[in-house]
Amino acid sequence: MNQVFRIITFLLLLVVVPLKNYAQHDHFWSKSELGFTVGGSYYIGDLNRFGHFNNSNLSGGLIFRHNYNSRVALRVSLTYGKVEAYDSLANNDYQLNRNLSFESTIFEGAVGFEFNYFNYKIGNKKYYATPFMFAQVGMARINPKAELNGELHELQPLGTEGQGTELNGNDYYSRMQLVVPMGFGFKINLGEKAAVNIQYGIRKTFTDYLDDVGDFYVDNIALGSRNGDLSAAFADRSATLNPAGSKRGNPNTKDWYSTFGIGLSFKLGSPRTCSFRTEQRNRHIIWWKNL
Repeated sequence: MNQVFRIITFLLLLVVVPLKNYAQHDHFWSKSELGFTVGGSYYIGDLNRFGHFNNSNLSGGLIFRHNYNSRVALRVSLTYGKVEAYDSLANNDYQLNRNLSFESTIFEGAVGFEFNYFNYKIGNKKYYATPFMFAQVGMARINPKAELNGELHELQPLGTEGQGTELNGNDYYSRMQLVVPMGFGFKINLGEKAAVNIQYGIRKTFTDYLDDVGDFYVDNIALGSRNGDLSAAFADRSATLNPAGSKRGNPNTKDWYSTFGIGLSFKLGSPRTCSFRTEQRNRHIIWWKNL
């Protein structure tokens, strides 16, 4: 009789467990998102010391997130931007006389973490929106250029401050630079699979040559004889040549650049669905065997 009771009880458990006990198990893809952003980018440095959003250009990027939980996510990003600045647009005599300019495309790859201020999950009606912040480490490729007689020229190979010669003593700066992106934003769900976000991020760099302006002028005639006439032309664009050793930039501060914009993110997968929660099924079987 006891054996029959156990069999009947087990069969009843199989039949009467409601559909709400069907489990949805999060896995790598259901915890992951892929999105894109579109917005602007600008730079802060020797040619634009305080003017946030000055000379902004179009930027865009891709972002992959893997959500460890509702508050913390791994963040991997690929970003494109363009920055530029012109002494001729400044409001001080020093810059107007210096008359330097540059533009640079920036390709950045970075990895780090994103932190939600509130619990958040795409598709969750309760935890549907949150401010967030992010911090990453990455590499960026810079390539400052300037225009002369209607033609753009790459400045790094020219050694405009005497790089690569005894006039300076330093080698050419690298176009690959370590960067630390950090910023904040706000995101809100759009249904069960997508979310929209706005964000602003600033990048700390460890170079003073995003704009090709770092330290001091070298002797312009000597520079032309060593690095060529183009180097001399871009090194000093003042009305009168500056003496060797005079100030060209501020070596005590590094350059920064920023991106801002709006984006969409999409969940990459759905949770796995099974007939019973594995742990519930095991619990039922153990209970039945102990009857």
